[in-house]
Order: sequence, then C-alpha cells, then structure tokens
Amino acid sequence: MTTSLRPTSAVQPHPVDRVPSAGRLVAYGAQHVVAFYAGAVLVPIIIARAIGLSADELRLLIMADLFTCGIASIIQSVGFWKVGVRLPLLQGVTFACVSPVVAIALSKGGGTAGLLYAYGAVIVAGVFTFLIAPYFARLLKF
Repeated sequence: MTTSLRPTSAVQPHPVDRVPSAGRLVAYGAQHVVAFYAGAVLVPIIIARAIGLSADELRLLIMADLFTCGIASIIQSVGFWKVGVRLPLLQGVTFACVSPVVAIALSKGGGTAGLLYAYGAVIVAGVFTFLIAPYFARLLKF
C-alpha cells in the first residue's frame, strides 16, 4: 500500500504572492506611472521658475529630465557591468536636489548660465559618489 505525501487540499499562496486581476494591474500600473511622472516633471518646473528660465528652456529641461530618468531606469533594470540592481523599477528625481541646484544657479547669475554651473556640480558629485561607493559598500557588514 502506498501513501500520498500531498496534502488533500491545495495550499493557498500568501496574499503577497498572489497576482492581482488584469483590471487591478492596469489601475496600479497607471497609478505608478502618474506618481512617477508628477515627481519627474515637478522638480524641473520648480528649478526653472526659481532661476528664471523661459518656457522653451523649461520644456527642454523636462525632456532632458525624462530622458535621463529613462536611461537610469534601463541601467538599473537591465544592469551594466557592476551597476544596477537588475530589478524592475523606475529611477526618478529627488526633491533633495532642488535647493542646492537653485542656490548654485542663482549664485552664478541664474538662467541657463547658472544652470551650467549646477550641472557641473552634479556631474562632479556623481563621479565622486560612483568612485567612493565600493569603499562604503564594505562598511555595510558593520
């Protein structure tokens, strides 16, 4: 006589592991895109208004912001060398950068000329952070 090791009733997956219905997936996806887009567009609007950019320059700033968010999202999702978490996510813009960017741009006269100095500062800080990150990663065990 053989005995079955299977339970008689099917085990229900944990609520976190269940896949929502197609309608809910569409609604959650739309909510995610709207929340991302609002944050990604609001930061350039605040910066442009604070440093006195024209409407055309604001449009260019928003397009550049969305483009770089897209590139960063692809790098994070797909991975490139040792960079990227390789998870499906969207990279957005942080509001923490608004005050420093506005302060740097206004200290150099505002407008696009001041924005160049702010971009330079962001690039230098990004390169520095990228180079020092492996050393700080070793401190995670502490």
